[in-house]
Amino acid sequence: MRRLFRGAFIVWIVLRYGLDELVLTSFQKPWLHVLARIVSVGRNLGAPRGQRLREALERLGPIFVKFGQVLSTRRDLMPVDIADELARLQDRVPPFPSDVAVAIIERAFGKPVGEVFSSFDRAPIASASIAQVHFAKLVDRDGKERDVAVKVLRPGMLGAIDKDLALMRMMAGWVEGLSGDGKRLKPREVVAEFDKYLHDELDLVREASSAAQLRRNMAGLDLVLIPEMYWDFCTTDVIVMERMHGIPISQVARLREAGVDIPKLARDGVTLFFTQVFRDGFFHADMHPGNIQVSVDPATFGRYISLDFGIVGTLTEIDKEYLAQNFTAFFRRDYKRVAELHIESGWVPAGTRVDELESAIRAVCEPYFDRPLKEISLGLVLMRLFQTSRRFQVEIQPQLVLLQKTLLNIEGLGRDLDPDLDLWNSARPFLEKWMIEQVGPQKLLNQLKDQAPRYATLLPELPRLLHDFLKQRPGNQQRQLEELLAEQKRTNRLLQALIYGGIGFALGLLAMQLVVRVRVF
Repeated sequence: MRRLFRGAFIVWIVLRYGLDELVLTSFQKPWLHVLARIVSVGRNLGAPRGQRLREALERLGPIFVKFGQVLSTRRDLMPVDIADELARLQDRVPPFPSDVAVAIIERAFGKPVGEVFSSFDRAPIASASIAQVHFAKLVDRDGKERDVAVKVLRPGMLGAIDKDLALMRMMAGWVEGLSGDGKRLKPREVVAEFDKYLHDELDLVREASSAAQLRRNMAGLDLVLIPEMYWDFCTTDVIVMERMHGIPISQVARLREAGVDIPKLARDGVTLFFTQVFRDGFFHADMHPGNIQVSVDPATFGRYISLDFGIVGTLTEIDKEYLAQNFTAFFRRDYKRVAELHIESGWVPAGTRVDELESAIRAVCEPYFDRPLKEISLGLVLMRLFQTSRRFQVEIQPQLVLLQKTLLNIEGLGRDLDPDLDLWNSARPFLEKWMIEQVGPQKLLNQLKDQAPRYATLLPELPRLLHDFLKQRPGNQQRQLEELLAEQKRTNRLLQALIYGGIGFALGLLAMQLVVRVRVF
């Protein structure tokens, strides 16, 4: 019954704000324009279409706001007036009352807000779908006053999100049961992934821990700044972090006036994304312009500033390996290898013909190589890839949904910063370096370091294990001892072979690296 009422409310909002008329007028058919005028009779639809769409998404709740945030980064797909209005959803959603925010803070810390902060700005500096942010000053343990940002969770979020997720699960069941693509699209699994990330976003302690992890991962990269979390003041409803000072990345004119190298900033964004995805397997997955600034402080000039870590994506080593190999083969235009990887990974049926899949992938991707971003629409590429995936029954990978969303955000940001950016050549150096690290001796050394603690604890146990083994059959000790001595001799010979083989392997790797450096890409 709750899902029924929620569905009725969504339909009412669609009609109330004239979204049906908005959809009909977006088509070129004259009869659809006539139908749009008919359905708008008796309704006050005088407000601009972008404003109506934004207000409707705000009324529908956080899930729809997040959908609008993604659309706002796709100016290649959205008319300018709609994209400008949807950009307001990034950090200018109507705030909830400051008195409510203060009450949440005081309940979280168990004391008046004046005892927690030496000063507190009651007017929020930013307000989004899940939380809003206030600036304040905090006196730390050393008695030093620090500028901080206080993030406060919106009240009632859990109930609102659960209603929409219940509706999405019901619709996913319909798609799975009624659509011929239901099994391949895995709608239930996709909704389950979405459910997990949204509920994680409602726990601000989890967000703070994700920020701390990203801060450690990015240390030394000199490309991005991530605020420090003040753990004495972090709860599930409120977190306090270092206040960051920068220019919003959407204000490109201000960045140019400040002397920021915009093309370099765009290239650094590509490097930052690939580093988080392939090196760490842990990436910021909500990279819309409202969450990104650029530092103009002399000590950190031109670096990115990342904010809002409620949604982060993770990849397993298997996912990273397959994705990296796919990207590498793609950048080399080795479409046969891309097709083989899809079959090897099980993403397409085992009986798929490699040559047919290779030809289909080539037809989608080849027209977009060596072109700047202004001549590429990744949205269009993904649409054509989706058509190809349907033909070859490619299974949707729910664990990669966040990565696909982030890719769309990254491309949208890159298009706004530097339309002449060559995405392929910018990504090439990173992937080349990553490939060498994966097949080189450093990878072997890293694996040995990872296993060293295990072997260090196992070696002292060997004498006891040997003693227990000999005690099991006292009558056969002599024979067992002889067998052990013979096994030791075989082990020594094997060890010698491994040492010599290892030396040869290392030399081979060095030779291979030389070949890779010369021939890759």
